[in-house]
Amino acid sequence: MCGIAGVLSLDPTPVERAVRRMMRAMVHRGPDDEGYEQFPIGSSDSGGQCGFGFRRLSIMDLSPLGHQPMINRATGDCIAFNGEIYNFKVLRARLESAGHRFQSTGDTEVLLRALSTWGDAALDDLDGMFAIAFYHAASRRVLLARDPLGIKPLYVSRTEGRVVFASEIRALLGSGLVPDDLDPAGIAGYLAYGAPQDPLTVHRWIRSMPAGTCEWIDSAALAGATASRRRYWRFPTVIRSGDESEMVARVRTELVHAVRLQCISDVPLGVFLSGGIDSATMAALARDTQGTVSTFSVGYEAEGGGDETHAAAETAHALGTTHYQTIIDDDWLLLQWGEWLKAADRPSIDGLNTYIVSGAVKDRGITVALSGLGADEIFGGYPSFRRIPKLRLALAFITILPRTMRRRLAGALLKSLPAGRRAKAIDFLASGNSPIELAALCRRVMGDETITTLGFNARTLGLTPQYLPSEAFDAFTTKPTDLFQAVSQAETSLYMGNTLLRDSDTNSMAHSLEIRVPFLGRSLVDYVSSLPAAGKSPRRSLPKHLLRRAMAGEIPEGVFTRPKRGFSLPFEAWILGPLRDQSEAAITALADSSCFDTRGVHTIWKNISTNPGQVHWSRSLSLVAMGSYLQSLPVTTGRN
Repeated sequence: MCGIAGVLSLDPTPVERAVRRMMRAMVHRGPDDEGYEQFPIGSSDSGGQCGFGFRRLSIMDLSPLGHQPMINRATGDCIAFNGEIYNFKVLRARLESAGHRFQSTGDTEVLLRALSTWGDAALDDLDGMFAIAFYHAASRRVLLARDPLGIKPLYVSRTEGRVVFASEIRALLGSGLVPDDLDPAGIAGYLAYGAPQDPLTVHRWIRSMPAGTCEWIDSAALAGATASRRRYWRFPTVIRSGDESEMVARVRTELVHAVRLQCISDVPLGVFLSGGIDSATMAALARDTQGTVSTFSVGYEAEGGGDETHAAAETAHALGTTHYQTIIDDDWLLLQWGEWLKAADRPSIDGLNTYIVSGAVKDRGITVALSGLGADEIFGGYPSFRRIPKLRLALAFITILPRTMRRRLAGALLKSLPAGRRAKAIDFLASGNSPIELAALCRRVMGDETITTLGFNARTLGLTPQYLPSEAFDAFTTKPTDLFQAVSQAETSLYMGNTLLRDSDTNSMAHSLEIRVPFLGRSLVDYVSSLPAAGKSPRRSLPKHLLRRAMAGEIPEGVFTRPKRGFSLPFEAWILGPLRDQSEAAITALADSSCFDTRGVHTIWKNISTNPGQVHWSRSLSLVAMGSYLQSLPVTTGRN
């Protein structure tokens, strides 16, 4: 929806200048309007000031009454918020019954009044995606908060006497207040998974605020006291049971409700449509809500890639949507490569697909798009839901040996395997057999040996053996009671949260397009996450069993039986072909960085470039994306 930025500082001198710099760095997130407000923070003698900045993409209440930062004239409170509160009409009715009167028709004023009235307890009642900065005038404090699953980003930098926050890393770096030093721990997590792992970023002085948390910041916090952070949401424990028909009916009701709420918009809305169950569900329910709906797919049919345009067109015809299809080729994509890397805001191997389809949708005059993201994680669509129980059984006996002994033993026994498969097998055999650890391993882009060769070590960097920060598991239930729940939490928090959601936000907002994800509606997630594995994945059932049952008869039968193909691009062929010069320049930037082992970088790149087809494309892309990111930073960053 928008971009927010702010500075809280005991020294008021740089506040406004820095915030306005950050606003200019995020015009793409909000081309329609901007605003700035400034207030005192802390005690009257502290002299501290906070400034809020906002860039607006008009979606709800297109009038000037939706302008932000928005001030509650009765209390002096102020809010700058990025996202959407889907249940704002229910909250508005509650507030009106308590005597509140509203000027605007959108969700921002409702959220502002809710926080003024109920404080941070209001967060417990929100169904939406959001990053919030709320100034409480009476206490001269600022509340920062992020939605339960981290759909909307919020990056924070803390230095002595100052807190700086924004929707994007590039805005923080553009403030002039945030050092751009690289963080080896954040880079190591990126190398392991193809995206930085929250709360780490690749910058030492920038952290991603954990999803589902909030914290109050006052002058004491600016002076170095520990901030009062609270986790207001965690995955629910498995407590529900019942017969399957009841669960199917409830899932159907929750889906309809989530899509209906997320279709509320004062600007044109469309749906991303592939050939699968998830996007077909979104299109069918949006059609039922809207009457008519526009669907969009992008195809790539050149040699070495694959798409689902034919399947999407069949689904659109069956559902009766107005369907738009864009076919792209190598020449066009190669022209877009640099623009995609420039828009990335952080290094990542994911998101080019989203960048492409978002541009195509925006070109049709659409400002909001529904996505089927989230269904695989909560309903069990990934192979990991079936693979991990088998892995745990296979590893049950060997895990009694120490990890180092298992690694040496595996290395000796698996010498005959190809290098890539051998490294992966060794990492699995040297791991524990907890489902969360195994789920993380299934998502690894680089193995331990490769990361070590590049100059990083999990233990010395304070990371877990899986190259994750210890805080990565804070949202998990204390003791997942079944394997399905454990894998779902890992896939949702680690892969979806750190990769899919971040890259969806960044690559869509690069085109001033808002993506909404109804499968992650709060009530739906809370309900499905609380169901036992036996209800979500009965023995011998197909993936996403409950979703299939809930949508039976609503989407074409062929969608349920159609094999999943996906939208794949020939990254390796490009990197070692027409993009070779650009890629090798990025590799040189890595080798020149003090964070990386120069010899290790050249060794791994030589192995990739001389053995095409033997190394998965994600490894080469991860190195190129990281090097390209370094090239976009000041020349001294990471080189001293």
